[in-house]
Parts: sequence; C-alpha cells; structure tokens
Amino acid sequence: MNPDALARIHALSFTDTPRPWTRDEFAALEGQPGVLLLCRPEGFALGRIAGPEAELLTLAVDPAARRRGIARSLLAELEETASSHGVVEIFLEVATINTAARALYEAAGYAMAGRRPRYYARAGAPAVDAIVLRKDLSPR
Repeated sequence: MNPDALARIHALSFTDTPRPWTRDEFAALEGQPGVLLLCRPEGFALGRIAGPEAELLTLAVDPAARRRGIARSLLAELEETASSHGVVEIFLEVATINTAARALYEAAGYAMAGRRPRYYARAGAPAVDAIVLRKDLSPR
C-alpha cells in the first residue's frame, strides 16, 4: 500500500481525534529502520520496533469494512511480527473518547500503563487525553 492509499484510509478512519495523517507523514516512515507496515485492502497497522519494545503508531480500517475482525487480525499480526524480532512488550496511545479502539485493545490483552493529559488537539473542541496501553509479548 502506498502513502496515498494509507492517507486515504487513515482520513476515512480518523476524522477528529487523532487527526488523520498526511501522505507525506506516511512517506517519511517508509524505509526507516524498525518500521512495520501490515496491510489489507481495507486497512493497515503501522508500528515501530526499538530494541525489545514496539509501538503501535496507528491502526486504521475503512469504516465500510469494520466489524469483520480486520483490526483484530492486523493487531495480532503486528504483535506476532514484533515478537519474532525479539520484542517483549508493545505500547500504544489511544484517545479516551475512542471507545471502540479501547474495547479492541482491552480484548487483546492490553493494560493501562499511563495517561497523557490533553495529548490529542482538536479543532474547535478541548484537547483529549490519551491512555497509554501496554502488552507483554514475552514468551510464556
């Protein structure tokens, strides 16, 4: 999936919080060390590995394709890929008002690790806190 397609799906998925990423923001990540991009025609997961940790940068699914397990599948594949690279824990940030994403991450075993007050700016509305979530990927 090219940066234009990533930006298109991201814009469909995020209309307010967080703001959609631009084509140039996706292009800037191409080829950087540790970047993981997993794609389906309906969506993608983008993460980054840094030593034994990984971060889910964004996960987007076209609204017309939601409620079919695509996000859950992409998240699981990102975790598996990160784990195969030696990652033992993964982090992400999610807006407090994004109840669907929070439910997805909770069902996937993520737990609260912190909070970032007023992390997501919004046009014409108060900023929204981010919840930092963490999941242990170490082998059991």
